[in-house]
Amino acid sequence: MVVTALSIAGSDPSGGAGIQADLKAFFARGVYGCAVPTALTVQTARGVRGTKPVDPGQVANQVDAVLEDAGVRAVKLGMLVNAPIVRAVAKSLARYPDLPVVLDPVITSSSGSRLLDDHGLWAITEVLLPRARLVTPNADEASFLSRMPVRNEAEAREAALAIQALGAQAVLVKGGHLSAGPAADVLFDGVEFHIFESPRLDIPRTHGTGCLLSAVITAELAKGASTFDAVAAAKSAMVRALERGFMAAGNVLLPDPFALADVD
Repeated sequence: MVVTALSIAGSDPSGGAGIQADLKAFFARGVYGCAVPTALTVQTARGVRGTKPVDPGQVANQVDAVLEDAGVRAVKLGMLVNAPIVRAVAKSLARYPDLPVVLDPVITSSSGSRLLDDHGLWAITEVLLPRARLVTPNADEASFLSRMPVRNEAEAREAALAIQALGAQAVLVKGGHLSAGPAADVLFDGVEFHIFESPRLDIPRTHGTGCLLSAVITAELAKGASTFDAVAAAKSAMVRALERGFMAAGNVLLPDPFALADVD
């Protein structure tokens, strides 16, 4: 049986992030990928140079069409740009209350460009966090959502509690941007904490790692995995992909998508 997942996110012409990265991750995990772009971006592995949002009505029409016809088993939300797009996506998803949703709250790019405006951030907390099976912020995004500093594992735990209290079923605060030490991803499943540690790799800059991680989680949820098992599989796959990553655009590392294959 074909298992299908849907990515709703920005388009990255360099192929390292956004819906392009998500589709690669879905394929690597044996899942058929559908994609709805929320924005056209001008970006490379070095950074984002510009964005052009897609009309919210067109986004909603595409989401509705795919959900009605493609047998989608899980949805990943990435770059949503602004409040009208956030609300359009939330309205479409409301018709499928049992569909697992992974929210990767793309607020800024790795290079520092703002990718979600303030109204969009408020809309996410109001209408999408309560809909999410799992939210996957990095430290900076967790700080935005929780309104507290997130610099180490202890603060990541506090932020995860605060974000989960906004309505999400579970929160994964990614540890790549935390202080020195092992890269510890902090998962709060609504009841208890789980810590996923891996050695911190000496990589100057990366591109698309957050997209790939949340996409692998989405693929595993689509196949019926629990939240814990999906996160564990994705963490293992991402470490493997980063270790086998290849260099592009100077000192930017692009993870090897072939290393994301379902071998766990």
